[in-house]
Amino acid sequence: MSPGTNDDATPEADRAAPEAGTVGGAPGGTGASRDRLRSARLVFCAAALAVAMTAGAVVVGALRDGGATPAVAAAGVSPLIPANGDLDASITSLQAHLRTQPGDFGGWATLGLAYVEQARTKGDPSRYPQAQQALDRSLKLRPHYDPALAGRAALAAARHDFTGALKYADLALGQNPFSEGALCSRIDALVELGRYAEASKAADLADSRRPGVPVFTRYAYVHELRGDVATARRVLKQALATATSRGDIAYVSGALGQLAWNQGDYRSALTFYARALAADDSYLPALEGRARAQAALGDRAAAIKGMEQVVQRYPLPQPLVELGELYEARGRAGDARQARDQYALVNAWVSLARANGVDADLDTALAAADHGDHRAALKAARDEWARRHTVHTADALAWALHVAGRDKEALPHARGATATGYRNAAFLYHRGVIERATGHTKAARASLKAALELNPGFSPLGAREARAALKAAR
Repeated sequence: MSPGTNDDATPEADRAAPEAGTVGGAPGGTGASRDRLRSARLVFCAAALAVAMTAGAVVVGALRDGGATPAVAAAGVSPLIPANGDLDASITSLQAHLRTQPGDFGGWATLGLAYVEQARTKGDPSRYPQAQQALDRSLKLRPHYDPALAGRAALAAARHDFTGALKYADLALGQNPFSEGALCSRIDALVELGRYAEASKAADLADSRRPGVPVFTRYAYVHELRGDVATARRVLKQALATATSRGDIAYVSGALGQLAWNQGDYRSALTFYARALAADDSYLPALEGRARAQAALGDRAAAIKGMEQVVQRYPLPQPLVELGELYEARGRAGDARQARDQYALVNAWVSLARANGVDADLDTALAAADHGDHRAALKAARDEWARRHTVHTADALAWALHVAGRDKEALPHARGATATGYRNAAFLYHRGVIERATGHTKAARASLKAALELNPGFSPLGAREARAALKAAR
């Protein structure tokens, strides 16, 4: 689709494509035969991944950032998307409408944001160029149209261009100070730029202007980043009590599940994830979170089965890595090969994301530091740190420096990642390992103990390594 030159609102990529195949399960055979089958399977998986990212994605319910970037607190369904929550039907209807009414600037803005929602929900970055075309067409028809500017802010945030997101959010708010989408994107951008004090003020402002589920969830996340878990939980529960649409119920329940899991309360997490899936059985964060909680409770078989279903439908970096680690932790014959297959697919996702304008350096750094090229991990982490200073980028850079053998340089970043009070067991584990490597044995014991007390099942492999490191530090 080329909105500036073509009135056809149905791009080639909207046509149906085959469903992506599973990346779980190893082929049989031995020796050279098995190696050939494995090579063929990796080719198939990469092709299936490409299909999943270029096919039209059918998503029902609320949007949350696809898990690739843990710091983003995405909202529920945008106010520009029709309230029925059926994103696929909404896009089809908009395309049909715009074929007959190509001058409808509001319709183009809504279609652009719908593509953003679709891309982020299914991990389909091919939608981002289409979203930009639609939003640009809206702005060409009606310059300074605030929903289109808010859409550009959401698109920039989805591509991890948070400076651009802040720019467009401010432009939209200059036209309409009460734009919910712009208010929310502004909070997201400030959070992801590491400007937490400003993000807190932005959340307060948004709450005063447009109170509702999208603002409440961001308000909660800002407090969680500052270590105020009690306020985050209270606000999310209030948001859930006011949620009426299936999408909002799924989104807020999923956020409560994630908050509970972060604190090691796996039973409560499962309860919230069950409520989210009762509202929307395809909701990615709840599907992934349920498998993660099952793993933490020791039900590895259910966790692996659940995560295999997630990556079959949503081949995104975080669940791919988590599934690979579950295979490694299980330790059966062939599990190491299956784990490597998942890590290889992360590289395929990163390549496709970058080809569609997504900054994927944080994904690269996180996956490569533990399961890939350490030099690539360090380069990606440094590049991301140069763009934005957040707790997540600080942790990623610290860990990439550690695996590169540069622990003295890593230590300030590891401590910076926990300086806001954000309660994250992985961050504490990384800090403890780096403190031990730099001779700070007492501090290392405290950090490692705190990680395991907070969330003893924070990672299939990391938790095991944290216990070993704590034992060695005594």
